[in-house]
This record gives sequence, C-alpha cells and structure tokens, in this order.
Amino acid sequence: MNRSALNAVFAGGFFALAVGLIIARANPATGYEPSIFAGTPTATWVGFAVALAIAVVLALACRGRQQAIAIALGATTVTAIVSLPLIRDYRFSGMGDALTHLGWTRDIVDGGLQPHELFYPGVHSIATVIHFLAGVPIERALLLSVVILFIPFLVFVPLVVRDLTGNGLAVGVAAVISWMVLPINNIATHMGIHTNSNALFLVPVVIFAFVAYLHRRSTIERLPFGLSPFSLLIYVTGITLLLVHPQQMINVVILVGTIAGLQYLARWRYEDHPVVDHPTTYTHAVVLGLIFTVWAVSNDRFRSAVSGLIYGMFSADIGGGETVDQRGGSLTEIGGSLGEMFVILFLDAAVIGLVAGLFVLVMWLGWTATDRETSTLVTYLALSLVPLGGVFLVYFVGTPTMAFRQVGFIYVLLTILGGIAIAHAIGGLSRYITTPGASAVAAVALGACLVLGLMTIYASPLIYSPTQHITDEKFSGYETAFDHGAEDRPHVGLGYDPFRYDHGLYGLENRDAPLSGAGTASGEVDPELWEAGNYTSAYNDLDYYFIVTEYDVTREIDVYQELHYSEAALEHTSQQPGVNKVISNSEFEMYAVSSSDGSDAPA
Repeated sequence: MNRSALNAVFAGGFFALAVGLIIARANPATGYEPSIFAGTPTATWVGFAVALAIAVVLALACRGRQQAIAIALGATTVTAIVSLPLIRDYRFSGMGDALTHLGWTRDIVDGGLQPHELFYPGVHSIATVIHFLAGVPIERALLLSVVILFIPFLVFVPLVVRDLTGNGLAVGVAAVISWMVLPINNIATHMGIHTNSNALFLVPVVIFAFVAYLHRRSTIERLPFGLSPFSLLIYVTGITLLLVHPQQMINVVILVGTIAGLQYLARWRYEDHPVVDHPTTYTHAVVLGLIFTVWAVSNDRFRSAVSGLIYGMFSADIGGGETVDQRGGSLTEIGGSLGEMFVILFLDAAVIGLVAGLFVLVMWLGWTATDRETSTLVTYLALSLVPLGGVFLVYFVGTPTMAFRQVGFIYVLLTILGGIAIAHAIGGLSRYITTPGASAVAAVALGACLVLGLMTIYASPLIYSPTQHITDEKFSGYETAFDHGAEDRPHVGLGYDPFRYDHGLYGLENRDAPLSGAGTASGEVDPELWEAGNYTSAYNDLDYYFIVTEYDVTREIDVYQELHYSEAALEHTSQQPGVNKVISNSEFEMYAVSSSDGSDAPA
C-alpha cells in the first residue's frame, strides 16, 4: 500500500473514532444502565470497531512511523472505551471498594486525612490534585484518575517488547494483546476505581525500567554516589507502584528477586553467558524489598491482611475450591455454568497464555531462531512465573480473591511474552504461506480475541454482574435517607449493605456521618424471611429502613432470575402492615419497617 493510501486509511480510522466519541458524548446516560455496552449507542461501537480493525491490521503489517500511528489509533480507541463512564457523564461508577476510595478522597480534600496516613494513597492523591486544579467534582476526578493510570499499560507493553526483542512484528502483536486488557478478569480485578487493579497498569513501566537497566553496557552516565539513571528510574517507578497498591509491589520484588537469583547462579556456573554481561539486580531486589517492608509492617491493614491469609489457609470453608463450588452451584441455578463463564472471561487469556508457554518451551529446546540476548531476557520473565505461581497457590488456599488478583499480575507478564510468542508463530507460518497471508490469519485471530477481551472489560449482565453505575438519583436517595432517618434505626439493603454509601457521601473520618459516626447498624435483609413474607422480622427482629434501588432490582430479578428474592415479594412490600414507603425517586425507594405490625415508623 502506497503512502497516500495508507494515510487515507489512517484518516478514516481516526475519523471513525472521533465520530464514535462525539455520538457517545451526545448521548449521556439518563438513568441507571445495567450494561454500559448496551447503554452506549450502537453507532459509537461501529466507529470504535472500524478504528480497531484498521489499527490491528496496520499494527501487524507496518513498521516504523506507520506502525506507531496504528498503535496510537488502537490505544486511543481502547482508552476511549475505558473512558466511557466519563464520556457518557456517569455521576460515579463502582459500589464496593470504589465508594470507600471516594470517601477517603473526600477526607483528603476536606483535610480530615493526610495522604500518608493511607496504606496506598496514590489514586486518592491523583484525584485530589485533579479536583483542585481542574475544579471538577471528586467523583469525576476519581474516574479520570482511572484513565490516567490505565494509559501507561498501553504505552509501555509495546515499549518493553521493543527493548526485549527489537522485533517490529512483536511490538505490533504486543500492542494488540495489550488492548485486550487481560489483567482484568472481573473476579478480583476490575476496570474502575479499584487500586489493586489500577496498580497493574503501572507494572509495565517498572519492567521497562528494569529492561533498560539490563541493557546498559556503559558506566559513563552516572549520578552522584555511582547511582545509574536507570537504577533511579527503577526505584521511582517501584515506589509509585507501592503508593498505588502494595500487593503489586510484592510481585515486583519477587520478579526482581528471581532475576537476581538467576544472575547469581549464572555467575557461579558460567563464564561466558549473556546473564554474566548484565548488570546485577541484587541491590535493587534488596532496596525494593526493604522499602516495601518498612512501609507495610507499620500498617495495621497489612497485618490484618496477613492474619486473614493465614487463617484462610487453615479454614476448609474459605479456600478457592470451596468458593468455586459455591459460585458454580449458583450459576447452575440461574441457567449458567462455570464452563460458559470460563469461555467468556478467560478464553482469550487462556489462548495467549498457552501460546506464550509453548513458545518458552520451544525456545528452551533451541527450536527457535531467538538470539541469546532475547532468549535470556525472556527466560528472566518466564522463570519469575514459577514463584509468582507459587504465591497464587498460597492465595488460592487462603484468600481466593487475592489469588485472582495474582492472576492479574501474571497476565501482565503473559501479555509481554504473548506478543513475542505470537510474532514468532507468525514468522513460522509465513514459511508455509506468504507473509501477508500469515499476517492476515494473525489479524483475524487476534481480532477475535480482542473482541472477546473488550466485551468483558466492564461488568455487565453477560457475566451475571450488572454495571455498578451510580446515578444522581441514587446518591440523592441515600443522602436523604441518611440525613433524615432516625439515628437508632438500621439501614438495610436488598442483597447489598448500604454502609459503603455512607463512606462515599461523608468520608470515613467524619465522626458526624449518619452511619459510621453515630454507630448506626446496617446490613441486608434475610432472603428466606423476606420471601416468606415475614418483612417485619427480616432484619434481626428490629425496626429498620429497607432500601431498594434500580441496581438491586436489575441484579436480583433480571440477572439472578429471582434466585434469592422474587419480583412478587418486592411488589408486595408496600402492601404489608408495618411497612411504609418514606422516600421514592426513579432510582431509589426506602421503606420504614416496624418489627411490630401496625406501628408506623418515623420517617
């Protein structure tokens, strides 16, 4: 393709992206959206699809400046998809940890909390700076911080592969795989305000710093005290990762420690080997380990997490096997299956992981044309998966949620290795068919995996988890409920404990907050009593406020198909003696429920 035609194709791709963005912006969410995918106009997805199709093909086919433009087109399109809650004017997104992070950020903004008092203040500090500099609401500043922390993942994955191999095709493939966002699994890692997941997107920056350091051959460029600029970059990126979330810092220490161990063994065993020529990483492993240790051991949250892990390892009802069995049973009851969920959530990741693993094995057997330097660097990353996998097993036995967070980190490495592996596979295929033919086959296969990956970048009913979209009406409903409810009456949700909204609206340091400040209880109604029509006893035989939102109805009725709560029981709520509706808007309803029939509760 000549330059003029190529430029025209690029122009078409960026035009399609721009049209998609304009249409999305012109159609903001007007109410709760169970699926951000279904809520976003079809024309937007068409524009994004055209842009990504062009980006995938040209990232594989082009080199140099043209490849960089193709990668920029694809990365910008994926960033636009990640930014949809901002573009479509969501008030907020995230109902679990995200609301607590919103509360902490609110505390920092109000002066009730200093950033260093948090165990991982990175995201909150970024949002605070955005809030003060740009004058945007705290909720929007947090959503913007998610996008800011996501972009380095798309930029540095192909940069790491370029430094590892110098292979243009591998760079293009790695870029396309990064667009699949494999570290997000929607089990324990999520696209949103979730600091552990946000930290994953900074890991390629740390790896890039290490690869740059390992490629250093000269000692001319040094800072005072003999410190290499690359070493300084390692420490700065490592500390940044620590401040966003320490768990991913642990994994980086394991990675660097593995490299240091391999270097020690190679120097003991060989005199002539690429590992011997690399500068050592002993100091970096020790320094990063000490930084993490000093930061972590002084924090109560870290100590309680370790205690919980140890307890979980020795509790039969907490391990990963028990959790999988429970969720598998629930899925079967609503017509799903673990097999179906695996295909939706993990098929693309499994394919990339399998190809990466086979490539490493074939490389070690000497059946590839990989040069010794690249082979050594790939071996560093591949062997680090052994201790990282061991940590996964420990988590799986003790705290399954942590295990799937560990999978997120492992897939950062597999994204890099997968780019190198598939590039070699394309090169091998081109010996049997033409090079353009091999690239076309790869583009189709990677495109299919890309679609599957982006289909699950956000929670949706497709994976039995509706979008955690929080509207103005929902915030307003909770605020009214907390501000005007009786102080001694618990707020009780339908399958969801409302205390997180107390965090988000008032912060965690506000001693005058309705729930956390006054010590008022909160919780969930008992599903068996509720379904039996025993509304007045459904929460510990106490007077309580019952809260139900559009999200609750969508989750329990449409997605869970009345597994725990039925539509009939909800419809009959206001008709029962001792149950009075006290707050209502299009997204939120609250009922005052009396434990003794016939007595009206205060509003």
